[in-house]
Amino acid sequence: MSNSINIENVVKKYGEVTIIPNLSVNIENGEFFTLLGPSGCGKTTLLRMIAGFNSIEGGQIKFDNNVINNISAHKRNIGMVFQNYAIFPHLSVRQNVEYGLKIRKISKIEIKEKVDDILEVVKIRDYQDRLPEKLSGGQQQRVALARAIVIHPSVLLMDEPLSNLDAKLRIEMRSAIRDIQKQVGITTVYVTHDQEEALAISDRIAVMNEGTIQQIGAPEEIYSRPYNIFVSTFIGHSNLFYGTVGKDSNGKYIAFKDGYKTYMKNLTEDCIEDMKVIVSIRPEEFSLNEEGLKATIKNRTFLGKYINYVLELSEAMTIKAQASIEYSQDLGQTNHIYKIGESLTLKPNALKINIFTEGGEKSLIKDVNKDE
Repeated sequence: MSNSINIENVVKKYGEVTIIPNLSVNIENGEFFTLLGPSGCGKTTLLRMIAGFNSIEGGQIKFDNNVINNISAHKRNIGMVFQNYAIFPHLSVRQNVEYGLKIRKISKIEIKEKVDDILEVVKIRDYQDRLPEKLSGGQQQRVALARAIVIHPSVLLMDEPLSNLDAKLRIEMRSAIRDIQKQVGITTVYVTHDQEEALAISDRIAVMNEGTIQQIGAPEEIYSRPYNIFVSTFIGHSNLFYGTVGKDSNGKYIAFKDGYKTYMKNLTEDCIEDMKVIVSIRPEEFSLNEEGLKATIKNRTFLGKYINYVLELSEAMTIKAQASIEYSQDLGQTNHIYKIGESLTLKPNALKINIFTEGGEKSLIKDVNKDE
């Protein structure tokens, strides 16, 4: 039976250096929960605290309301899948999967039944007599997953499990992991720095930076309604513009520095006239129009279903220190492909774009939550 996980005000320090200052999050029973963030943000440290591999300098971690701070790792009933698989090279697939059950001194009959079942679930029964060296990377990852699940842990922890696989295999394995997790119904905490992977596989995502959680939510919420600039730019690509809040008889609007206005009906009450803001527009949130932002094609990349254009706009309009301003053109909706040097006018979708405070720390769109 799986457990919920309650993390309350936890602190992690190495000497005088605080890695995780004061972090709280609740993970539901049976949920696929992903910790996402750049290298060094604290996500693996937090995972190791849940596992019992790292000490806790403050706060509590609970499994189903039972505090586990002082329970050693081997008594927490967790399954762990590591980045490097950590399967035994001298043991066959079946022997690797049996290992945790044998330590628990389960009967041979029960071991056979459990191993047979899990080999079917992860689709490696045909390879049960092979040594790991005879397996592909994806097959080895399935072995590691089977070994972690077969002991019927209350929590499954996965640390960057797909980072050593090639791109095509990563896509195949993330679907397999998601399907297997739902089939067995186990609470899973998954660590990755890959945004696409997190969006594809998770029930909810916690975006982390510098030991703190920036936002928690379902993948579609995190992507479409980021809580701050960090989330907006870390998850996918966002184009950032300077803006000013205005108001007239038609309502509130955001004025860009070239004078173009976009009226918005979903701004919070915090948005007051003449307030400086940051406007975040994803490449797919532009449409070609006679009115809008004037841009010139600087570069383009053909990506099959669409073309991604790198744009050049007035320097005064755009936030500095961003890699590029981009527009994605759906080739199923157009007959004209722009060439480098051509000009175009792009209208932002007022229902989709995001508005942030001048410092980028908070969304100014109604009903955007930090924790959902």
